[in-house]
Amino acid sequence: MSAIYTRVAFVGLGLIASSMAHAIRRAGLAGHIAGTARSAQTRQVAREIGLVDSIHETAAEAVVGADLVVLCVPVGAMAEIAQEIAPFLEAGATVTDVGSVKQAVIAAVAPHLPDHVHFIPGHPLAGTEHSGPRAGFAELFDNRWCILTPLDGGDSAALDRLVVFWQGIGAHVDMMDAPHHDLVLAVTSHTPHLIAYTMVGVADDLRRVTDSEVIKYSAAGFRDFTRIAASDPTMWRDVFLTNKEATLEVLGRFTEELFALQRAIRTGDGAQLHAYFTRTRAIRRGIIEAGQDTAAPDFGRAKR
Repeated sequence: MSAIYTRVAFVGLGLIASSMAHAIRRAGLAGHIAGTARSAQTRQVAREIGLVDSIHETAAEAVVGADLVVLCVPVGAMAEIAQEIAPFLEAGATVTDVGSVKQAVIAAVAPHLPDHVHFIPGHPLAGTEHSGPRAGFAELFDNRWCILTPLDGGDSAALDRLVVFWQGIGAHVDMMDAPHHDLVLAVTSHTPHLIAYTMVGVADDLRRVTDSEVIKYSAAGFRDFTRIAASDPTMWRDVFLTNKEATLEVLGRFTEELFALQRAIRTGDGAQLHAYFTRTRAIRRGIIEAGQDTAAPDFGRAKR
């Protein structure tokens, strides 16, 4: 595949950015890949492993000459970064992001960007529990979805170009408005992560009185919870603070379902439990049939 962009600049060099860099190289999607990170240690690691073609001390330096800028920082840092890079963005450049909430990102970034660039928020639905520049691998986005939430009145040619770029990385691309995205992700990602963090926290409390048996005898279900709960704490703090309405709405529904199951267990209602578990198992099978996971223990992701 020929290059889609002349120069891609990553602000932030964690799992998503590093995986994108590997995927860009695999498909030859860019002539030059630039990168920066707030941490000097992260920049040094990226330099040592040859993650990108050039490492820059600041975001402002990294974006100079780039026709695609990808913001890969926690949502809480987006506004500050947007302010920093705005004076240095090339006319006609596309600015996108990989944040898992979209309304908050738009509110943080859009007011600071000049009129001569195209802002197209995005969210690749892929990840592992690992982070940092060493965690990336080119296959992370293969057969996964990337959701774009273009703003009203945006440039259609810039959008088409970004779609082709993500497809070249290996992803399927879908579009939706930002409020709907945030509700969908509250169901499929944000609330499940909150539940996982809670369950691991409960187990930690129990571990104190069971002499580490909770950890020692962890079955697959608990191991799945700990995999999810190992995700980056800064990122998830920002997710819950910036998508609170949708997350609380879904969490309220979850609580209602949990109370219903609790009542079924207390009253010995085996028929309700069986019907509920049958319905939820069908949803799991649908996810596998859609190619968004596998029955393998590692969730179909490359092991790291």
